[in-house]
Amino acid sequence: MAKGHRSQIKRERNANKDTRPSAKLSFARVSVQKACFVLDAIRGKDVQSALALLEYNPRYASSLIKKLLESAVANAENNNGMNVEKLYVAECYADQGPIMKRVRPRAQGRAYRIEKRMSHITVVLDER
Repeated sequence: MAKGHRSQIKRERNANKDTRPSAKLSFARVSVQKACFVLDAIRGKDVQSALALLEYNPRYASSLIKKLLESAVANAENNNGMNVEKLYVAECYADQGPIMKRVRPRAQGRAYRIEKRMSHITVVLDER
């Protein structure tokens, strides 16, 4: 059961909220494994070097993550009033999204399933 009035519960929940600037891309048409290759390269780096890495990375996920990182930087600058030069990638992770299931016909009347995976990618920034 709840321990108090609804407004009190909401106040306590909002007090524990993370105030770091972030950006989230939901239903990205890239698998978690492929996104994590790119995310592991930028984790812990400052924003300028992370953007430079993403600019010249040949993977498809790097273009999505570059756009997401630029959005997180804009959130930090406009909403939180942070200095862009001091920002770094504090957290970045990809969670499993829904899977689109498709069927591919094979020999002798059989059918193989093709799973087109999606992911939810999150980038969290912080100041040094």
